[in-house]
Amino acid sequence: MILRQRKWIIRFVFVVGALVLLYRLPLFHIVSLEDANKANAKATAAKFDPVKFVNTFWDSELLPSKSAAVDAATLVAKVKADPAKARQQHGRQVGLSQSYFYHVTGVGRVVSVEKNFIGLAISPDSEMTEVILEAGILFGNTVRDGTGLLDVNDFNNTQDFNAISTELNRRIEANVLPTLREIATVGAEVRFTGCVQVNDEDSDLQPLKVVPFIVEAK
Repeated sequence: MILRQRKWIIRFVFVVGALVLLYRLPLFHIVSLEDANKANAKATAAKFDPVKFVNTFWDSELLPSKSAAVDAATLVAKVKADPAKARQQHGRQVGLSQSYFYHVTGVGRVVSVEKNFIGLAISPDSEMTEVILEAGILFGNTVRDGTGLLDVNDFNNTQDFNAISTELNRRIEANVLPTLREIATVGAEVRFTGCVQVNDEDSDLQPLKVVPFIVEAK
């Protein structure tokens, strides 16, 4: 008799424990259709759209930034005279990286035309390539970081921030570089505005390697 009572007590305790566990950790939650729609709308609104962002950024901030860029002839002369001083006066560094950037604008005479770059002489009597305008497939964050207009802390995550670089590079490849290749004939003068990323001063300063986002025939 006592053994039978113990079995019933054990079963009772087990059932009560299971009910408590299901109450605290339900197998599923019931959400109303209205709440589900609100959650989906919020998630969609929060999703970053790099194409839409760059559409606005390009016209409202990037193109007008030309007025804040250092003159290319001035920068080339300073780099030749004292690279460290030129960096101090006109360069900008992002975070703890050893790389730094220049934001430049100017006019150059085409002295060479290659598949992936256009060589320009900047100094009046020079026949040397002092500036290279990149004209091939673009990688990296040169334009995103070169102007100083964008700060990673203003974005929800680095994935969104990196997507801006991808879209900027795509737009330059699609809209700027075809114009550059069309107007860049040896002897022609080209106006340009763009950014330089210096990873290695021995190879990136002379000539300056510019990723242009504005090009036009003079």
